[in-house]
Amino acid sequence: MTRIVVTGAAGFIGSNIVRGLNARGLTDIIAVDDLTQGDKFKNLADLQISDYVDADTFYASFDKGEFGKVEAVFHEGACSDTMESNGKYMMANNFARSCELFEACQRQGTRLLYASSAATYGDSAVANAEPNSALTGTQSFAEVPANERPLNVYGYSKLLFDQRIRKRLANQNGNQLPQVVGFRYFNVYGPREQHKGRMASVAYHQFGQFGAEGQVKLFGEYGGYAPGAQMRDFVFVDDVVAVNLWFFDNPAHSGIFNLGTGRAQPFNDVALAVVNTLLELDGKPALSLDAAVRAGLVTYVPMPLALHGKYQCFTQADLTLLRKTGCDCHFSDVNAGVSTYIKWLAAQG
Repeated sequence: MTRIVVTGAAGFIGSNIVRGLNARGLTDIIAVDDLTQGDKFKNLADLQISDYVDADTFYASFDKGEFGKVEAVFHEGACSDTMESNGKYMMANNFARSCELFEACQRQGTRLLYASSAATYGDSAVANAEPNSALTGTQSFAEVPANERPLNVYGYSKLLFDQRIRKRLANQNGNQLPQVVGFRYFNVYGPREQHKGRMASVAYHQFGQFGAEGQVKLFGEYGGYAPGAQMRDFVFVDDVVAVNLWFFDNPAHSGIFNLGTGRAQPFNDVALAVVNTLLELDGKPALSLDAAVRAGLVTYVPMPLALHGKYQCFTQADLTLLRKTGCDCHFSDVNAGVSTYIKWLAAQG
């Protein structure tokens, strides 16, 4: 039986990967996490795993080979709070721990598929292109050092590990390393993110806002963009899982790859998809953005001072490298993905 480890298994993407593996009949899964935040257990309660190991003990035990033959590690465990200011903690948790895991995987012949982040791009010149450039599809983040200018220590912790992997892959000297793949996740949204608090997706927060206040909120004018017109590459978590599993099925491919849709969309699109899906569930007709704003269903608030200079106004994944591998996974647009997600949230009560 194929044994797999998923770190961050009770988290958002980790639990969805476990779900995707279960759908294939794979259940010999060692789930690794820190359940100090106890309600995260809900993300695992309906899934099949063979064991649970606390993150504080797993890495040393894995380094000693105590889990036997492990085919692959999906490494989703990290501190993903972009507002975390404790750099010592961030580097120890995201960089040093990942380096130790990588070396242990190499020694044991275990494949490593890990979570990187589009936060590695940060204040790239690409991000500072003209506000409407995303509509042409000509300004996207490619996985090259010239585009990498993280705005926070979270982004830097991810970038530093990517750089370590790049160096090792470039210096194989004819010795093929076990597969190692880094996925630069863009703005992921979808089921099983309810525990993330302020770091949950805008779609999740807007679902709650609409239920509580009858409206959704977006940031107003900022960075040369009109209210709600800042653009991100929003990617549905089911599509993220599909790409992870494609690489699991194709172990000859290693490297660092963007994982987004390749199409930036404004936050206004997310808000309208949330509002119109909830209107649909209530038996009411869909609205245009202008009509939703006039009706007070979409509102705008000032960009918080704490985010000034630290906020990415534009992200868009360049999928050239991903597609060159042969990965042809489909990516839902905001309207389809957010609608599916909001209906799932509504069904949870």
